[in-house]
Amino acid sequence: MTKITKQAIKNNKKQMILIIGAVVIILGIALTLLLSNISFFKEAKIDLMQCETQPLAQQALEKVMNEDVKSLLITANGRGYADMEFNDENSNITNIAAFEGKPLLVNFWATWCGPCREEMPSIDNLAVTYNKDEFEVITINLDSGKKAKEKSQAFLDEIGAKNLTLYADPTYKAFDLLKANGVALGLPATLLLDKKGCEIAVLQGPAEWDSKGAIEIIDALIGL
Repeated sequence: MTKITKQAIKNNKKQMILIIGAVVIILGIALTLLLSNISFFKEAKIDLMQCETQPLAQQALEKVMNEDVKSLLITANGRGYADMEFNDENSNITNIAAFEGKPLLVNFWATWCGPCREEMPSIDNLAVTYNKDEFEVITINLDSGKKAKEKSQAFLDEIGAKNLTLYADPTYKAFDLLKANGVALGLPATLLLDKKGCEIAVLQGPAEWDSKGAIEIIDALIGL
């Protein structure tokens, strides 16, 4: 066997070792990501099932269902969001439990979402009328980046929002929780929660929240 042939064999062995090593590293990373995702989804689903089913609440909202909110899905199936965290207007962490005692409309939106921008004035109108001791509107912004807060506030100022506090979910932790449990697919997404933060209904997509039909739903939610 010539020196050239021996050297070629050695080089081939080195290349194979490098390739095998690279494959092992890639598989290790992929496995780690897979296990972390599985762990996240399991944890997310367990965390949400913290309420009792509420057939009476379901019946109360079904009685006032109408065309204005035809996409509303009445659930009352035991999902709860008391521990769901997001940022308050001062960028401090808060959660749904901080609003215990009030039924809530929780809306996820972003400035880059066209339907979100269209429905936001109606949400503000609802908040102007209903943000009291007995009910509150929470709008959680999903813009990201260094200027996300400024951009979001500029939009609220542009539409003349009078009664919307700028809450945010810059890490998508809260919104990913909804997606992991099949509650939300995209934006906008709205939750109707009872006084304990338990899910009563979900609406995927925009709605005219200051319409007569939507107000009837809100009144029914307050009356539970």
